[in-house]
This record gives sequence, structure tokens and C-alpha cells, in this order.
Amino acid sequence: MTQMELIKNELSEHIGKNVIVRANRGRKKIVTRYGVLDAVYPSLFVVSISDEDQRSRNISFTYSDVLTSTVRVTILEDDVDPDQLKIS
Repeated sequence: MTQMELIKNELSEHIGKNVIVRANRGRKKIVTRYGVLDAVYPSLFVVSISDEDQRSRNISFTYSDVLTSTVRVTILEDDVDPDQLKIS
């Protein structure tokens, strides 16, 4: 099994759970968002994110993003209150 298949299988076990996504957008710009792991597809996964205006949007990432550490996904436990998280 390849590394990307392992990442896909690990994420597929956590569909519907809360996650924190940290994405490196280049030039020292790191974006951190809180959302829900929405779907896992053969070549990418989707995170549903609600912004300050309570509008939700979907952001997709590839497994190679995780493999190369461009994107870091932290799966949160069910007992974690998202309002208590400090996301910087």
C-alpha cells in the first residue's frame, strides 16, 4: 500500500469529525481553519468550513498535499468544544 493510500484510508475513518487544517500557501503565509471532514474521494478530500458570517464553503486538498506537509490535518476528538479552541 502506498503512502497516499494510507493517508486516504486514515482520513476515510474520520469522515464527519471536526478537524483543524493548516495549509502553507507560500511566502510564509500559513492559513489555519476549523471545519468538518466532509468527504474522501480517490484523489482528494473535502473539508467543510464555516466562516465568520456563518456561510459554509468547501475546500478540497489532495493526499499529496498531506504527504509533502503542505497541508496538515488534525483530527479533533468528539469531546473537544470548538468554541474553546484558539486558532491562530
